[in-house]
Amino acid sequence: MNFAELFNRTGLIGAHRGARSIAPENTLRALKVSVGHCDFMEVDVQLSSDGVAIVMHDDTLERTTNVSEIEEYKNRKPYNVSDFTFEELSSLDYGSWFDGKIEPLLTLSEALQFIKENRVFLNIEIKDMHKSFSDEQVVLLVLKEVEEWNVEELVMFSSFRHEYLPLCKERLPDVITAALVEDTHPNNLMEYLKSLHVDGYHMNDELADKESVQKLRLAGFFVNVYTVNDPFRAQELFEMGVNGIFSDFLT
Repeated sequence: MNFAELFNRTGLIGAHRGARSIAPENTLRALKVSVGHCDFMEVDVQLSSDGVAIVMHDDTLERTTNVSEIEEYKNRKPYNVSDFTFEELSSLDYGSWFDGKIEPLLTLSEALQFIKENRVFLNIEIKDMHKSFSDEQVVLLVLKEVEEWNVEELVMFSSFRHEYLPLCKERLPDVITAALVEDTHPNNLMEYLKSLHVDGYHMNDELADKESVQKLRLAGFFVNVYTVNDPFRAQELFEMGVNGIFSDFLT
């Protein structure tokens, strides 16, 4: 089964940043504990200053690393990820903030190796990096790793930076893509999504209603909703026809 076949189903659970309720988000440990408890996993990917694809949600490092505790980085505020080299990022601890256990940086390459070895699905959210890198550069560096690991059928790309999505399709036409939105739908939604050549639509829970979901599904798009941690709300969404939800809590 590939990702496209997976989204022929509904009732799917996506592990939001891995099992982030019981492990530090966007780490290998979070992916490991998600296995067997979800239908697919989700991570966020951005680039180090020297162009290495790493797994990290925030634009800055302070919330989920020990960067502020390291003397040589004291003058690097606001600790933008894009201002640090891969070597510098690799020197940080990504787990102690959560539970006191040291956790190393997770690279996209390591995440792809993990899904290949475990035959699990991964939604790669490409963070908006247009202020630091060209759209073409971002997409090239991320997709190159997917091709090198030969896991095209196991990944899906999503982004709030919609300009990335047609570029993904140009390079890897068979890879699943989804437009991410928050709070408001784009104008002329169906036509807009068709212009992006995406397969799906990821919206925040506050946007999800029966009419919107049904229109999207009838138009041929799969629909996922984030971030849903209430099982009763999850059931409501599935009854609307939503394919999947992103959740911090896995069964």
